[in-house]
Amino acid sequence: MSGSPPERMPARDRDRRRVRMMPGGPVLVEGPVEVVLEDGSTTVSDRWLVALCTCRRSRSYPFCDTSHRRRVRTAPDTDQGTDPGTAQDTGQAPAG
Repeated sequence: MSGSPPERMPARDRDRRRVRMMPGGPVLVEGPVEVVLEDGSTTVSDRWLVALCTCRRSRSYPFCDTSHRRRVRTAPDTDQGTDPGTAQDTGQAPAG
C-alpha cells in the first residue's frame, strides 16, 4: 500500500548499515540491501556496497549506472597535417 510505513524488520535484520551521500552522485549503502520502490515492489542486491541512483537517469534504476556523470565528447583531431614541432601548446583545453 502506497504511503504506508514500511514493515518492521526482524531484530536480527536491523543491524545498522552505513549510508554515504555522494555530492552529485549516488547514495552508497553497505549491503546486502532490499530496496522498496514507490510502487511497493522490491529489489535486492547481495553486493557488499550498493550505489543507489538519486538522479533517476540510470537504466538500472534504482541502482546507479553512473548516468549522472557528464559525458565529455572530445573533438576529433583536426591538426592531422600539422607538423607536431610547430604546434603551439597553450596548456588550455580547446574551446568548443
